[in-house]
Amino acid sequence: MVVCRSEYRPNGEASISSTGKPAVSRDGHVEISYDVPRRLNANEIPGVIGDFRIAARNAIQAGFDGVEVHAAHGYLINQFLMDSVNDRNDKYGWSLENRCRFALEIVAGCSALSLHRAPGSLRLRTQTCTLGVYMARAVNDLCMLYLHMVEPRMV
Repeated sequence: MVVCRSEYRPNGEASISSTGKPAVSRDGHVEISYDVPRRLNANEIPGVIGDFRIAARNAIQAGFDGVEVHAAHGYLINQFLMDSVNDRNDKYGWSLENRCRFALEIVAGCSALSLHRAPGSLRLRTQTCTLGVYMARAVNDLCMLYLHMVEPRMV
């Protein structure tokens, strides 16, 4: 889930996410609640994908050799991938294929060389093996240079 406080965001606006559910975590004996994220509307998603495309183009124009799309560690793309967070019932949620759609549209739009994925905690409900194999096959079809996978550190 999105873990952010609006006071750290421009104009105090809510963070965007695949969900509108708040995250609650435990820090020792103290429960910490975070601001409720704003669920992206389906008609906003092409604009966000366009923002990734612009950022990738700017990186190449600035002299970078390539772009690695970061789809791990709870950031926006990862929120769409995780069935424990993504509670959408449109073409970007519910099924494995729909949850992966956002990431794959970004990778295709950016002409990215790689995708960074981390399965996360083994306690997550997401079927990490199924998701990993599906994404590996899908990005292979996009002729990416490599898929950057990180081993989970939490048990």
